[in-house]
Amino acid sequence: MDVRMRRLWYDVNKLKFYHVNAHESHHHMNVFFFFVIFLMISLAMASSSHRFLILCVLSLLALAARAQLSPNFYAKTCPNLQTVVRSAMSQAVAKEARMGASILRLFFHDCFVNGCDGSILLDDTATFTGEKNAGPNANSARGFDVIDTIKTQVEAACKATVSCADILALAARDGVNLVTWGPSWTVQLGRRDAQTASQSAANTNLPGPGSSLATLISMFSAKGLTARDMTALSGAHTIGQARCTTFRGHIYNDANVNASFAALRKQTCPQSGGDGNLAPLDVQTPTKFDNAYYQNLVSQRGLLHSDQELFNGGSQDSLVRTYSTSASTFTADFISAMIKMGNISPLTGTSGEVRLNCRKGCDGSILLDDTAAFTGEQNAFPNKNSIRGLEVIDSIKAQVEASCRATVSCADILALAARDGVVMLGGPTWTVDLGRRDARTASQTAANSDLPGPSSSLSTLVAKFAAKGLNARDMTALSGAHTIGQARCATFRSRIYNDTDINSGFAALRRQSCPSIGGDDNLAPLDSQTPNRFGNNYYQGLVVRRGLLHSDQELSAAGRRTRWSGSTARKSRRSLATSRRQWRRWRASAPSPARLGRSD
Repeated sequence: MDVRMRRLWYDVNKLKFYHVNAHESHHHMNVFFFFVIFLMISLAMASSSHRFLILCVLSLLALAARAQLSPNFYAKTCPNLQTVVRSAMSQAVAKEARMGASILRLFFHDCFVNGCDGSILLDDTATFTGEKNAGPNANSARGFDVIDTIKTQVEAACKATVSCADILALAARDGVNLVTWGPSWTVQLGRRDAQTASQSAANTNLPGPGSSLATLISMFSAKGLTARDMTALSGAHTIGQARCTTFRGHIYNDANVNASFAALRKQTCPQSGGDGNLAPLDVQTPTKFDNAYYQNLVSQRGLLHSDQELFNGGSQDSLVRTYSTSASTFTADFISAMIKMGNISPLTGTSGEVRLNCRKGCDGSILLDDTAAFTGEQNAFPNKNSIRGLEVIDSIKAQVEASCRATVSCADILALAARDGVVMLGGPTWTVDLGRRDARTASQTAANSDLPGPSSSLSTLVAKFAAKGLNARDMTALSGAHTIGQARCATFRSRIYNDTDINSGFAALRRQSCPSIGGDDNLAPLDSQTPNRFGNNYYQGLVVRRGLLHSDQELSAAGRRTRWSGSTARKSRRSLATSRRQWRRWRASAPSPARLGRSD
């Protein structure tokens, strides 16, 4: 078998894996693969002139199959996915009926900009300006918090498995179905998430409320949707609301608008001001999914200029009349068009990623060097002249790439290396959850504000760890990492010269290598007893006021902090300091390292 044959056989088997993972029909899959095998046998027997043609057919088959979505994509990997999404959407719609329409619009605006890839969910970063603040989305796209909530619940059920793009597709379907008389349909799944977004594409690809019929037809056609699809999808305006700024021009300037309807809308939409005032897109049944929207168009009660363009003496008048009298025809066409729209340019296979956070973390951002586009974290105050080991991670990454190219994130490598570094110094081990993705940017500002410093007070430590979902016990346990390693004189000078809660002999010892002026980079062990062994001597040092950093000794400070230290921290510190066996047992069962690795 020559190189091309091996490559194709590899692709075909990879397709089989994808399809089996998606639980495609065994009958159809068998037919597909028997056909492929037939072609490959023919290839082996064919003349050179026919080999090229057969190779082309096989390649096209491989590409086509690889790009397919399936309603059962997560049947094995996340079997309760649709139940989780449905439950969350039920709560969201019950809380605010408008949310079904908002999520549906979010899905439409996602698919029309570089495909259904969840790019609309991304916040702006230092390296790109996203879609949220594009003209068609600014002050109007909403429901992001609902998608965040669903993503959190899905992650709890199936970690690092389901894309935000697929969650949005399911949520849009359920948002429609949960509205009175709303239809349902089978959602094709298997999309991957985009790693970037484009405000310029959102500004050019999304039709606006002032669009003409010709513009609407052209923009939908560019996405592979027909004029009939466009008219059916416009029926989504049977639910939801619009801002005054989007329909002011229509009710004050257009001639093809019912006079009484215009007067009604002018009551809450003045010629100037009130841009954010809302009005229902369907004046008859704004909370029901029905064909009243088309009845409104026939009587010139369309809220937006682009709505009324569908019935204004043009090519869609006949279809609008049909929909206005036949709800079943509209519903059938709407479902068909929604499925087609959901198939616009999805990222599949190994393209894109599966985001853990739909808006953008343990994300490896600290490993990024500064670039022209952003100032990274390595030179932030808590890291400058102290963060080290970056070349070790580079070396590990090179070796991992040699084994598994473009597969393992730097963020996961760092998490594993941190665990193994502790184990090799006699410390505990733990199971590392994997599946992190790497950040594409970094923030020196966030590093300066989020990282506790060596002079932090107890209350600051508790607050900063709490902000990452870690409790006071986690904070005290994680501080025990200072049983290994060293610190620079600049980080503990103030403590050994100014603090009163410090053993005088210990302070004198540290001053020998850390003068009051100069010697900023001189090092001292964080644990003066056993600096190269992972044990509980760090806590014993705190008990006798031998903590090297001010923030260390804060865990065991007396006086004004007695009330807190007398509870969680003091009990934890004393028990850990007096019993190495208890310390090991606690460290083996405590979730602190694993929980830290799941932050964002």
